[in-house]
This record gives sequence, C-alpha cells and structure tokens, in this order.
Amino acid sequence: MTWLRRRGQWPVGLVAVASAALALSACGQGGSGDGASGGREARYKRVIEDPHPRPADVIEAAGAPTAVVRADDGSLLLTYDAGNVEDDEGPAATAWRIVGPDGRTVAEHAEHGDAEAVPAAFKGVPGGFVRVPQEGAEGAYALDVHGKRHKVTVSGTPLRTRPGDILLAEREPALVYRPATHTVAPPARLPDDAVRLAVDERGTAWSLDQPLAEGTDRVVRQRDGRTLGSTAVPRPYAGGVLAARGGAAALSLTRDDGVRGLLVTTDGGGHWRTVLDGRIPWRDLKGGPESLILEVLADGRLLVGEEGGRYWLADDRTDRAFHELKTPAGFTSLTVDGTTLYGIADATTATYDLVSGEGLWTSHDGGREWRRYEQRG
Repeated sequence: MTWLRRRGQWPVGLVAVASAALALSACGQGGSGDGASGGREARYKRVIEDPHPRPADVIEAAGAPTAVVRADDGSLLLTYDAGNVEDDEGPAATAWRIVGPDGRTVAEHAEHGDAEAVPAAFKGVPGGFVRVPQEGAEGAYALDVHGKRHKVTVSGTPLRTRPGDILLAEREPALVYRPATHTVAPPARLPDDAVRLAVDERGTAWSLDQPLAEGTDRVVRQRDGRTLGSTAVPRPYAGGVLAARGGAAALSLTRDDGVRGLLVTTDGGGHWRTVLDGRIPWRDLKGGPESLILEVLADGRLLVGEEGGRYWLADDRTDRAFHELKTPAGFTSLTVDGTTLYGIADATTATYDLVSGEGLWTSHDGGREWRRYEQRG
C-alpha cells in the first residue's frame, strides 16, 4: 500500500520537514528524541504497523535517510527505512522524499512492507532519478524532479556503453541506464569473468576480470563495445572494489582477507601505479574488503574508507597521498556527488532511539566544514 502527495496538492498545515527528526536528535544525545523512550517507541511501532503510512511519519521514525542521490538540477532524493526492531522479520515502512534545489519538499511517498524486503534504491540521472531494480531489469522506473513516475524501457539487447550511460546495477546482472532513450539493459561484451564493473561519464566501462581458473586478475576498459586495453593486477594481490570517473579509476588491492592498497590511473588507463601507503593505515581497516568505500570525486580525487569507520580523501588529483577526514558524527555511510560529500549518521541496526548527530551532513569543501542538512519546508 502506498501514500503519495506532491506540493500543491496538500491541505495547509500538513507540510512536514525532515528536520523534525533532527530536532528530536538534538534533544537527546544518543538517546530517545523526546526524552521518553516509550513515547518514541509507541510512535515507531504505529508507523511500521500502519498499512498506509504517511511519509512524514516514516521519516520521523527513521531519524536519518538510508541514502541520498542528486539529479542534475541539484534536486535530492532521500530514502528512509523503518524496520522491525525486535526481529529481522515483521512489519516495516519505507519512504522517499524529493527536495528541490531551494531545499523545499517537492514530493514524497511511503509504503508499508516487511522487514525482510530490500528497500528501494535510486540513482540520480539527468532530469530526475531511476529506481534500481532488485531482480533483473524488472522493477525499474523513473521519477522526474517533481516526483512524477515515468516508465522506462527494459531491453534484453545489450547496450554498447557510450557517454551519458549510467551504471544501475554492478552484478547479478549488470545493468546500465541510457537517459537519451530511457532504456535499461545489460552492457555489451563484458568479459565472461567480470566480477566488478564501473561506467564513467565518458562511456568507458571498467571491469575487473577474475578468472575462475588460475590466472591473474585484470582491469579491462571498453567503450562502444570495443576493448581499449587491460592492465594486470600486480601479484600477490587480488582485485576488490572498482571505481571510475573522468579519466581516473581505482581498484582496491586485497590480500589475506584485507585491503592492502590501491591500483590507480589518472590518465584514462594509460599509466597505472600502486598505492600501498599514501598515509592510509590499511591494516587498521577492520571491515574487510567488502565494506570498503571507494569513490572518485569530479576533480579526480579519491575517497577511501569503510562503512561505519574512518575515511580518507586524496590531497590532490594525483591520488598519491591522503588525509583523514574529520567528521561531525560517526557516519554509517559516506557518498560523493560531484565534489560534494554526503555523510549519514545513523544506528547500524533498527532502533527506537536516535544516535548522537543522527541525520544527513554535507560538505562542499572536501570535509573541512560540515553542515547538518535541513529542509526549508
């Protein structure tokens, strides 16, 4: 069941702001927002059990978004998830909210579900957002920046990646979205043993080729169905997480179930180098290779970190040395859009209470200054 409304369609007085949840957090550092855990617990339970939840109620219960993505006009889509606290089964509620470049709510939507379901995820695209399908290409649709839903074409015919294509799903199966034709399809001519994929704005598909039999991992780059080149992962390392943008690409190097460095190019794959230090204490990373966060800013700098842990940003676009970011709260996730950093402070599991600093934080200067994100209405 769903609940949807857009600005201009609501009765006066029903407009809710996401900062309500942030105000609750400010009232009690690391505890319940209203000073009475029972009161918040009761409201939380009502929300996840409601067959027709209001978006504002889901957002308040969740306390912080699970993810944020940005469209090309600066609009943001924030997703929220309130799950069953006592068990990994039972009722749940999800919501999304679109906020315009002026910080005002444009549209929002909520659904009742169950705690075992995978919450909806989106990617920012020109003109709006595309829902990431959960199984195959089915379930993908587009939202414009006003919250209006649009159909996308799901094609089984592989697309030769070209400029403007956007990676929707990396694996099982890999899918790209072509904004010009509103088409979702698998990318063409990927290596048979490709286990990782990144597509940059130039239309270059970067894949990690990991042979099942004995062999060396390789990073392969293609465009428009043509192979441009490949680079062997230096022994004794294996490839991990892959990221690419604007001619820069990076692959995490793993060994003995840990991340030990990076394989980096800043000239479109012409030259590669290994970064085994860079002032990042690789052996102190505790989350394992799968929890690594690796992203490329629009200016070519790399962001490295791990979920719920520490983060490092390259000093410059050569990506040779990094400095640790100081964050205003313990972030459970940190993402990049352009050169803007979006950090989310949240509990790691469903809880009635809020954690210290809970909510969305933004930085436009490489993490030197952070601001708590608040809407205008």
